[in-house]
Amino acid sequence: MIETERLIIRPYEVTDYKEWTRGYSERLPSTYKYDEGNDGDAHLFTKKWFAEWVEDFQKAAEQDETYLFGIFRKEDGAYIGEIELVTILRLDYEWGMMGYNIHNQFHRQGYGKESVEAATNMFFEDLRFHRIELQIHVDNEPSKKLAESAGFDFECIRKKHYYEGGKWTDQLIYVKYRQSLMG
Repeated sequence: MIETERLIIRPYEVTDYKEWTRGYSERLPSTYKYDEGNDGDAHLFTKKWFAEWVEDFQKAAEQDETYLFGIFRKEDGAYIGEIELVTILRLDYEWGMMGYNIHNQFHRQGYGKESVEAATNMFFEDLRFHRIELQIHVDNEPSKKLAESAGFDFECIRKKHYYEGGKWTDQLIYVKYRQSLMG
C-alpha cells in the first residue's frame, strides 16, 4: 500500500466492488480519443466477476507478472482510477512497463501525477525494478504531459509496436530508472 498526501494506492480487494462500479458509472462523457468516458457498461460486471478478477490479479502479483493497484482518495474513499506494472523481463534487466488510468471526472486535479510518482517509487524500492517504461500512443497528448511531469524521459518511438484496431501502431517510449549505487 502507498499513501500520498491525498491518495491511497493499493491492490484491489473484493470489498472494493461498490466503489469500483461507482467510479466507472460516474464517468463523464468522453472528451478526447483516449478518454473512454461513461459507456454505461459498469452494471454488467457482477460481484462474482469482480471477485474473480481481483483473485486473478492477486495470483499474477504473486507470480511477479502483473501488479494492479486501485487509486482511492483519502478524504472519502472515492475510486479515481488504477495503476498497473507488468514485468517485461527480470534476470539482469529488472524491466517493467507501467500503465495508468484516471477516471475523467477526476482529470486535471493532479491525481495522475501524484499516483504515478508514488507508484514509480514503490516499484523501484519495494519491487526492485531498475527500468520502468511507459508506452504511449503518439497522439495521446495528456499522457505525454503526465509522463514528462512525473519525471519520465522520452526515449524513442517504437515502430509498429502495438496491435490495435486491426493494425500495428507506433508507440512513444518514456523511461525512468531507479537511482542506485551501481549507476
